[in-house]
Amino acid sequence: MEIKGRTVIVTGASGGIGRALSLEFAKNGARVVCCARRRNRLEKTVELIKESGGVGLAVPADITDRSQVRQVVRETLEHFGVIDVLFNNAGSFRSIAPVHEVDPELWWHDVTVNLYGSLLLIREVLPHMIARDEGVIINMNGGRPVGGTGYACGKAGLRELTRILSQELKIIKSSVVVFAASPGLVRTEMTELQARTPAGQKWIPSTREAFELGKVRKPEEIARATISMLKIARPELSGKTYGPDTDFSEFSP
Repeated sequence: MEIKGRTVIVTGASGGIGRALSLEFAKNGARVVCCARRRNRLEKTVELIKESGGVGLAVPADITDRSQVRQVVRETLEHFGVIDVLFNNAGSFRSIAPVHEVDPELWWHDVTVNLYGSLLLIREVLPHMIARDEGVIINMNGGRPVGGTGYACGKAGLRELTRILSQELKIIKSSVVVFAASPGLVRTEMTELQARTPAGQKWIPSTREAFELGKVRKPEEIARATISMLKIARPELSGKTYGPDTDFSEFSP
């Protein structure tokens, strides 16, 4: 896929990996629709895109709200007429506790954002892509940490959704492609919470240790890897997982 001139939706674009993705897409000539709940931070991402000469649009939304998800897709089509790439990056990791002590509401919130929110966006975007017989959906994979079962179950479900969706697309002979992105441990608001809170230090000590040792990935790494994956995207690769260490030559025809 040639990135220049394409229209991309990035969720969770108000900071961290989402902002890095948005800037990298724009750098490569894509028109980027940035989606997140926090308007001010979202508009900052778009401001950075425009300062670098790119094209960006901020559409604040809660991805767990079906009407707001529909609005994201509606505004994207009104402004650009097409959706070429959807990157489901938005995630939640608010519940840090063992299963016998976990707050069920926080646990379910993590599952809902990571899995249900991604499903809503996929479901709204897919008919458009299938009708065009073109498009790429990327779902953000994540770890399965002890003490983070809400996040882990949501991401495990999203990984399975990616795998099964790739099979469904093959059955209907669609050229739409779906991938899973695996960024490794990146220093973001989400992982900072794990490193600095008592619960995080108790149940996910590896995050703080990795920070102290400098063993973390930069958000720009998965952003650059995403561009590399999109450049070789084709139906035969649907369902694959990629990350900063992927040897993309292995996927060459």
